[in-house]
Amino acid sequence: MDQGRKRDAYQAWLLGEVLLFGLLGASLALFVAYPSLRPVYQLPELRLVISTVIMLAAATVALLAGARFTVEGRRFDLLLASGFFVAAISTLAFAIVPVLDGNPVGRSAEWAGVVARVLAVALIAAAPLVEARVPARRTALRNALAGSVVAIAAVWGATVSIGDALPALAPGDPSPPLLLTLAFATLALLSLAALVGFGVRYRRGAQELDQWLALGMTFLLFAALHFVFTPLVSSSYVTQGDFLRALGYGVMLVGVWQAIRAAEFGRAVAEERARVAREIHDGVAQYLFAISTHAAMLESGTRADATLTALKEAAAAAQQEARFAVLALSSASGSAPFDAALRRYVDFLTADGALDVELEVDPATKLAPDEQIEVFRIVQEGLANVRKHAGATRADVRIGERGGRRYVSIRDDGEGFDGAESPAGQGLKNIRARAASIDGALTLRSRPGRGTAIEVTLRA
Repeated sequence: MDQGRKRDAYQAWLLGEVLLFGLLGASLALFVAYPSLRPVYQLPELRLVISTVIMLAAATVALLAGARFTVEGRRFDLLLASGFFVAAISTLAFAIVPVLDGNPVGRSAEWAGVVARVLAVALIAAAPLVEARVPARRTALRNALAGSVVAIAAVWGATVSIGDALPALAPGDPSPPLLLTLAFATLALLSLAALVGFGVRYRRGAQELDQWLALGMTFLLFAALHFVFTPLVSSSYVTQGDFLRALGYGVMLVGVWQAIRAAEFGRAVAEERARVAREIHDGVAQYLFAISTHAAMLESGTRADATLTALKEAAAAAQQEARFAVLALSSASGSAPFDAALRRYVDFLTADGALDVELEVDPATKLAPDEQIEVFRIVQEGLANVRKHAGATRADVRIGERGGRRYVSIRDDGEGFDGAESPAGQGLKNIRARAASIDGALTLRSRPGRGTAIEVTLRA
């Protein structure tokens, strides 16, 4: 994305944030000015549902962020995974499990839940501040998750040990404990820091993930502000802040999911480009090298008749390879372009009359783009083996379907060989590797004097 588009995307996001701030800020101001508009609902079943939604959303985000970290190794994703993991586990341990027997959450669990909530948002807020990568990714992820569990256990142990020294959190208390208000104020400040951090990252890189995370933290910020003015922690009551929390985690779940899908697409594109580059290197580059070599031979005074013939052959082969490279880059669906390219290759291969090749491609057999390229190379490698080593005069190439399975077969009337005594050459190894790259299975049948048959069964 160029700088102009990045700037436009950031300005659009910033305008949306300003409008959202205005809407949420106006509603918060209304609730603050008129306390009667701050209702507290005694709905323990709904409270359990909201806690479950938050736990599942946080756990899913932690899983997705952890998966992305194992691929890219960025500390940013590691902190995200740790923060959402703490949020998920603490919600499960301190808000869901204690009420499954029908009793309300105890004082220690209530305070442990508040402290763990602050810890989770602190880890998330720290994510935008780091850019480095981690070499030992899986080890780092295991250590981070283990450290998160230890931290949650330590919070629980501390609240249990303090016990009755902690203020009681009575629902509807007109003068809630100052410590609880300070905890929610800290939560609001951390949410604001996270919002600013993700916003700065989005301004720099225009990554969609940062946009969604900033939006989710906006809802968490105003949820914390609602709790500042209605500092209620209970397993039986629901406030506006609880709805905003659930909405914030839901938004961030959507954002991380979108980012993971975009990353998978980006990796698929990169892998496709790398594969096409290998194809060009294996094909066009070698023929261009041959052309350069023959041209140098002409310059050094080598006889022109033989050298010009070899030069023309190399140029024709390079042209054919270049045409197939275009086919590989276009990744056309269906088998018609592939069919035409393969027939052109066979025509070139058999132009000197040394080998007769019968090619049959079933038009009803569809090949995926990656299969087209690898099947072309398998046929190319197989016919090259027939021409160079088999001593054959005829080869049959079939691409079709049998018993619901697509297949590629190459048969020749050459000398054949005993597979038990003659190890597979590099050509057969290349064919086997190419078949495996598209989840195909290769079978080889050959007997001395009976020719050779190679068949690749393609993936379902």
